[in-house]
Amino acid sequence: MESTLPSVLSLSVPSKGCPVPSGKEGARDLVRALSSELSGERRRAFARSFTFITFQTCLERHLPTSLRSSAPEFRPAAINRRAAEAALRFGAELAALSPRQAIQLAGDAYTAALPPQYRRSLGVFYTPLAIVDRLLAMSDRARVDWREARVLDPACGGGAILAGAALRIVAASKGAKPASLLQRIGAGLRGFDVDPFGAWLAQAAVELAVGDVIRAAGTPLPTIVDVRDSLDIDDAEADGFDLVVANPPYGRVTPSKARREYFGRAIYGHANLFGLFQDAALRWARTGGIIAYIAPTSLLSGRYYASLRRLLATEAPPLEVNFVAERAGVFADALQETMLATYRRGGARRAVAVSFLSVDCDGDSALAPGGVFPLPNEFEAPWLLPRVHGQMLIAKRAAHMPHRLRDYGYGVSTGPLVWNRHRAALRRERSGSTHPIVWAECVSKDGVFEWRHGRRNHAPYLETHASHDDLLIARGPCVLVQRTTAPEQPRRLVAAAMPESFVRAHGGVVIENHLNVVRPCRSPSASLGVVAALLNSETVDTVFRCIGGSVAVSAFELEELPLPDSTVIADLEALVAAGAGPTRIEAVIADAYSEETKERIDVVRDWDSGDPGSDEYLMFAPRHRRSKPSG
Repeated sequence: MESTLPSVLSLSVPSKGCPVPSGKEGARDLVRALSSELSGERRRAFARSFTFITFQTCLERHLPTSLRSSAPEFRPAAINRRAAEAALRFGAELAALSPRQAIQLAGDAYTAALPPQYRRSLGVFYTPLAIVDRLLAMSDRARVDWREARVLDPACGGGAILAGAALRIVAASKGAKPASLLQRIGAGLRGFDVDPFGAWLAQAAVELAVGDVIRAAGTPLPTIVDVRDSLDIDDAEADGFDLVVANPPYGRVTPSKARREYFGRAIYGHANLFGLFQDAALRWARTGGIIAYIAPTSLLSGRYYASLRRLLATEAPPLEVNFVAERAGVFADALQETMLATYRRGGARRAVAVSFLSVDCDGDSALAPGGVFPLPNEFEAPWLLPRVHGQMLIAKRAAHMPHRLRDYGYGVSTGPLVWNRHRAALRRERSGSTHPIVWAECVSKDGVFEWRHGRRNHAPYLETHASHDDLLIARGPCVLVQRTTAPEQPRRLVAAAMPESFVRAHGGVVIENHLNVVRPCRSPSASLGVVAALLNSETVDTVFRCIGGSVAVSAFELEELPLPDSTVIADLEALVAAGAGPTRIEAVIADAYSEETKERIDVVRDWDSGDPGSDEYLMFAPRHRRSKPSG
């Protein structure tokens, strides 16, 4: 492949100062500065060309052109001379690093230079080394045999996962001759990517990673990466891989009719790219094969993932889940909370091993075990798993609590008013045809309902017409729950009972879309005050965090929230009626979710590294017992 530096200045980029980047943040800052004045296809072309020059320069320091693969081919566009010189210097700096560090930094530079909207639409978030290492270690634990395994990365852009897999094949094949080892890598590894440049970079990354083997063999690495859509599956190719491992793209899509039918078993309502890639992995993997995916935590609870949860529980039950406990600095610019998960196609259903992975901004990681937890009997229901250490015991207990809001006579829906669709009907003054609007700000952080409308665009009233607006009007009391909270808020669940007197005084109210509405749908066996007290408790908030991993609170997740039995509800009714303070109410709720001493010990013994005499046991043993149990 030619490596001539483009010399035509056909892409205009900022020319002020092009320093050599230093480290991960330096690489991102440099390319963002160089590409900031470009947009659309011009910015995409710049991102590819800059990274091509950078990585080509690095690779040429390790491998002569004669030992380079000829495919997949990529031809860069020309860029500004100053930017090209910066890319050359950056490439020389990468050549002095370890191959995997160079792969990481080149991928960081490329994704940072892409237009943000394009990056989000295709899910271009390359995988950090610490995450790659952990995902492959989870594959080891699932007993992938690197000496013989056929491995596919169906979203291989950047090549970090493929490079890590290639190095595992090398490590597992000690004593093999270099030429035979290259043939083994060529036969055992396959990568697909729809982005031609991402595919080129992935092939080049593997070549850099196994450069010592290539030089010793004196022959190029076979082409292992194809430019193709991984969702276009030829049945003749399916069922052929021992491991399908990837950081697949996420995001809502509108598939063609044929594709929607093909992947229909994994779709509930809106289709998501991740769901399609997860279904594709089950098709690519052989029976008994392993799927190791980086996934959004919304997979565990989102309504639109309900069909996918059922598919996984029945066709490829999960083996292990690692939650990324400290996400800051892990996936640059990504908004989704993430987890790592392994599944075995055709495996037996079993409890899921949970661990917590912390990764700091320097790429250092630490893993803490969290226990094993069952999946629900209703496969489409949320999978209740602890996200951090402090949720272990309460998740264990909540998983066995069968009661839900519907058992106490309540249903949950989303506030029907999307205000900007009714902009013309917003009113500042009350009249005979208006109803008050209940905005999210009416629910205070302390769980008190107060009708207010102080924010911009928050008009107090909506003019309604009986002929077509009746569905907007709530005519009875309910509990309101905020649908979104800020990450720094101490509680995800913020609820307040809306008094019947307020509703009656106005003949009905209109509830805005940023609120969930918990309303009685038949004769309720719990009062509104008790429902609000439950939802506002620290204990139930912790349980909710084991279901919903983001700042959003959906009606579906509220409907599936495990609640105490009727005996506890009766105790709470008495406390609420007597005007008891939150401390007494919290104590009753906390006790309902607590475990007996033996059950607490069993949680710790479930850990892979569980030892009743370990520091972990002492940390999570009951407070009144801080020594080893007898017997």
